[in-house]
Amino acid sequence: MKKKYLYNKTIRAWLFVGLIMLIGQVILGGITRLTGSGLSITSWDIITGVVPPMNKQQWVELFELYKQTPQYQKINSDFTLKDFKFIYFWEYLHRLWVRSLGIIFLIPFIIFLLRKQIDFFLIKRLALVIILAALTASAGWIMVQSGLVNKPWVNAYKLTLHFMLAIFTIGAMVKCIADVYLMENKPKKGHTRFVMTLLTFTFLQLIFAGLMAGMRAGLHYPTWPSMNGSFIPEVLLDGSNWTLHNLTNYDRFAFAPALVQFVHRMLAYVLLVLTFYFYHKKRNHVHTSAIKWLTISYLLVVFQVFLGIMTLLKIKTGIPLFYGTLHQLVGVLYTISLLFLYYSLRKKISIWSKKKLPLG
Repeated sequence: MKKKYLYNKTIRAWLFVGLIMLIGQVILGGITRLTGSGLSITSWDIITGVVPPMNKQQWVELFELYKQTPQYQKINSDFTLKDFKFIYFWEYLHRLWVRSLGIIFLIPFIIFLLRKQIDFFLIKRLALVIILAALTASAGWIMVQSGLVNKPWVNAYKLTLHFMLAIFTIGAMVKCIADVYLMENKPKKGHTRFVMTLLTFTFLQLIFAGLMAGMRAGLHYPTWPSMNGSFIPEVLLDGSNWTLHNLTNYDRFAFAPALVQFVHRMLAYVLLVLTFYFYHKKRNHVHTSAIKWLTISYLLVVFQVFLGIMTLLKIKTGIPLFYGTLHQLVGVLYTISLLFLYYSLRKKISIWSKKKLPLG
């Protein structure tokens, strides 16, 4: 018997496209960061910013604006116009993707609303996604502003805030999809609690992932399994280094990058062990619909640890673009798989207006 859903196939496909677009936005943000492109566009023009430079004069004018930034003056003073075009491309694509995401959300949303194909149950979930997306964009511009004054790079803590808001936006979209598909089960005691523990550690790990990126902490200890020959870096064993000053001035002293990378490594091992345990001990005790998400989570966390190690070992003068980007993508996918696992194990949800819309 064919399963019936609360919303039609077009709406369900639209939600999945939105999720894919959100994932793409995070990955483009990662590429922008790894290529040092985030500060190449010094203003935020919502309308006129859609059109890229069309002639050499416009390129030269934008390049002159970039030359006024600390990043150019302190790091990229040898840049040619060709070099500038490369970093401009990634930041431009990153911003264009945001605009495209807004259009893909807004226009179908209005159409579905006018046709009365969506109701309050879905509207309030989508509203949360839109609010979080707006907050993410705002935090992104605040982050960029932090790199246009004095320092030639964005603030690591503001970058982490921007990244985590993007993750929360993806999480809100995942919940929206899970609710639309009525993902539910009769969970056994302790299963959802264990997955929630995994998610807690995962979100904590994502915070440190953002700090790793912002502080470029991988460049300080590009070795594995040790950290430049030690399990715990010596800078962390000196109690006098544990100060707020060292945490905020991470670009002048190795304490904060060492701490962030050490915790990031330890959390990776914890997630690997916990996921391994849950998969091998509980996979025969969960409902069929949850097994696939558990299996996906298990495979992704193993691959993610491998990518993290390879990213470190492949460091030469900077974070390798391929491994760094793939590492971020798999981390996001692992988080999504855990969320779907959690929703596939939850108890039956209440549908506010299940009888008002035809099942699709």
